[in-house]
Amino acid sequence: MERRPGLLIWFLPAWLLLCLSAQAYGHTGAQALDQGWEYRWGDSPFTADGVPEWVLEDAPEQWHAIDFPSNPPGRDGRRHAWFRITLPEGEWQAPVLYIYSVDIIVQVWFRGQKLYQYGHFDAEGQGAFEGWPWHAIELPAGYENEPIYFRVYSNYTDIGLWGEVAILDKPDLILNILNTSMESLVIAGVSILIALISLVFAATQTDRRGFASIALFALASAVMLVAESQASLLIAYQPLMWDYLAAGSYYLIPVAMALLLEQWLRQPGSRLLNWIWKLHLVFLCGALGLPLAGWLDLSSTFPVFDGLFLVSLLLMGVVAIRHYRSLSREQQVILVAYGLYAGLLVADMAVAHGVVPWERIPVSWGALAFSVAVVSVSIRQYSRAHKDLAALNLSLERQVAERTARAEALALREQDRARQLLLESHKARKLADVISDLQDCKGVTQGLDALVRSLPALCQPMRGAFYRRVAPDRFERVSRWGGADADFPDILGGDTPVPLPTESEWAVPGRATGDGPSRPVVHCFWLNVESASAGSVTEGILLVQPEPGLETPQAVGLSQTLASLQQFLDKIGITLSGILLREDLARFSYEDALTGLRNRRYFDELFHHESAVAQRSGHALSLLMVDIDHFKSFNDTYGHEAGDQVLRLVASLLREQFRESDTVCRYGGEEFVVMMPRASLGEALDKAEALRGSIARVPVMDKGVDLGRITISVGVATWPESTEVFASLLRESDAALYRAKSEGRNRVVAAAVPEL
Repeated sequence: MERRPGLLIWFLPAWLLLCLSAQAYGHTGAQALDQGWEYRWGDSPFTADGVPEWVLEDAPEQWHAIDFPSNPPGRDGRRHAWFRITLPEGEWQAPVLYIYSVDIIVQVWFRGQKLYQYGHFDAEGQGAFEGWPWHAIELPAGYENEPIYFRVYSNYTDIGLWGEVAILDKPDLILNILNTSMESLVIAGVSILIALISLVFAATQTDRRGFASIALFALASAVMLVAESQASLLIAYQPLMWDYLAAGSYYLIPVAMALLLEQWLRQPGSRLLNWIWKLHLVFLCGALGLPLAGWLDLSSTFPVFDGLFLVSLLLMGVVAIRHYRSLSREQQVILVAYGLYAGLLVADMAVAHGVVPWERIPVSWGALAFSVAVVSVSIRQYSRAHKDLAALNLSLERQVAERTARAEALALREQDRARQLLLESHKARKLADVISDLQDCKGVTQGLDALVRSLPALCQPMRGAFYRRVAPDRFERVSRWGGADADFPDILGGDTPVPLPTESEWAVPGRATGDGPSRPVVHCFWLNVESASAGSVTEGILLVQPEPGLETPQAVGLSQTLASLQQFLDKIGITLSGILLREDLARFSYEDALTGLRNRRYFDELFHHESAVAQRSGHALSLLMVDIDHFKSFNDTYGHEAGDQVLRLVASLLREQFRESDTVCRYGGEEFVVMMPRASLGEALDKAEALRGSIARVPVMDKGVDLGRITISVGVATWPESTEVFASLLRESDAALYRAKSEGRNRVVAAAVPEL
């Protein structure tokens, strides 16, 4: 049988291996609090100082043992409950109490003081639903063998703590959250890719509604995975916003499923499917609209939806099974993936409602199965078009092996990180200062300059040198501390005899070997910065060499010190990547993507500035409002692609015609505006007439076809000749443009000069 190429399908195992490698961390050193819990129904009275009386008295006869602080027996409609536990002993550097979630708002009391609160309690001890975030409560020194109290209010079906409760170091908590969320985030990325592919197919294939339904399902799954991952709060700490996104995407899944089945099963069963997706769409609007209007809590919509979803799944399953044989092989594969995904959602639903004990349900695997199914079907249908990608499979496999090896090595280093913490704590504080300084920098160049000044302190007690990139494969030394010049060459790479070092041990070229003096071993680290356009770019190379007689604790060793240095550089690289992203965003916010000209936002800000300059200096300021004649008719006749070509042509001619001191912006649609500082009305009219003539002479070409010529109308206004009020200058130029168009177009009209 012919081997079918499948470059895309290899991405899924590669990313999956990365996820599994990240999951190997688990809850490193976490101390679970799964014994010794007690509960008490009701709410405590408060002292005059605002302290609950229940935290000041022991009263063991009022407290009852419970295996886990959630849903105590005998609720009978109660909405207040207290839980307590005596904190165990442990050896931590920065201990935090981690709680997976709470139903629904909570206060934490310790030694008669409020240690933590999430949600707002009114005078009656009640409050509204504000989301289901995870909680990290910093524990004070000497917390061991002390009771801690939890005051909980809930008008939801569940009350109390939910999921996991454990004590661990704060850095470990953040790392664990990233590790446990990595799988969902990667699979969400795959789902977004599937959605984009499906949208492309929807635009090019005959089964448009079917592919659109797959795109809707994949996009809803991606949003749900990101919103429900714990790492979402690290992106933006807006728990209620993420819960709304999770609910909306979750409620949208049966809509997409029923839509797709309706397209495939064009039989009497499709009428039922039509009613199902319409019913769920109405529920989606109500379940999000009513909480936003303040008429009910978002949390109360989940139980209703779960019941409705179960019934819908049962009905869709019956319809799908009855007509399973009539489906194509590709449709059957996708339907099986749907079934697996639905099964995982039902299992997650059972955990959420306490039907089965709490456990992390890998819902993301359902999305992964769906993604694999869609990619497999796509590869089967279009395998001949992808044969030229077979050569890339070997390269991708090597990359997967390398990344897997690095991830496994990182997992081994993480096991020894606790022993290294004391040695590296002072460097971590210095790194925090460096990161803070970098975040204040306005650009990557300024950030690298600040980094160069801080590297000697970060690398102590090792000597070394730092190299900046001056060409794609050439690096120049910009800093050296300790050691001799011979230990660290001036130039790395390029046309020099010193090749670029790898990210490993590196021997200094030209030093003695063999029976002579032992050559020093230099350790090399690359500083990589992620760019949205260029990808990963190596901006610097750090070479370090241990000082003779370097003393480190035996349990830590030099390798852990070097590993910490690598982590420091990774964090610095992430910070510099953020600075670069900030620069890109600032640039994109003022630029029109189609024409490359400045946009209206840029014009509005610059106009205020130039108006103030002109008013202070007394120099003229001219505005040209340019409009393409009959552009809508041209667009309707030749299509949007030809229309875009016209916009780019006009933008190019505008750049050529005006001075460097002039500013050309796309004002919106087919309108452009030109600002000419220090230009009189006559000069502006001459420029406008020259522009009109040049555009009228240039034919519009699209894919080698001459589409004729276009014309423009221009309105010109100048301060102070046309108006003495800057705020009216734009209005006057627009009025002049209107006159030009009403007088027949293809002309330049100046604003009326006010009478003295």
